Amino acid sequence: MFEYEMHQMRAAELARVADRERQVDEARKVRAAARRSARHEGEGRVSARLRLRTIRFTRTA
Repeated sequence: MFEYEMHQMRAAELARVADRERQVDEARKVRAAARRSARHEGEGRVSARLRLRTIRFTRTA
């Protein structure tokens, strides 16, 4: 009986891990979709890093 109970505990643990991984994957997909949709919106906020990079390295002819 002990082996059966250990098996049941392991199966429950694996189910919890799989559920957690599914939730993480779903959250990643939602965040990626939000980033994609944000790109297509109007003008967005410009980060300070981006501004510094464009100031330091100007385009050449």
